[in-house]
Amino acid sequence: MFPVKAKSLIIAGIVLILIGLIWHFFGNKLSWLGRLPGDFRIEKENFSFYFPFTTMILLSIFISLLLFVIKKFL
Repeated sequence: MFPVKAKSLIIAGIVLILIGLIWHFFGNKLSWLGRLPGDFRIEKENFSFYFPFTTMILLSIFISLLLFVIKKFL
């Protein structure tokens, strides 16, 4: 009925599984992710605030490139 949507959902599921496997097996080697220069961390006595600005930009670029490559080959 909707082959394009079904194909997109299958690809998205495979990508999420791959990300989960990478995170599970190599999570200790990715400890730098979220502690980059530009990630804001404010910790006070009864308050803590964390905003991963640089990490979000890098992930956005990576996801945009990944989607561009997937779109190019499909």
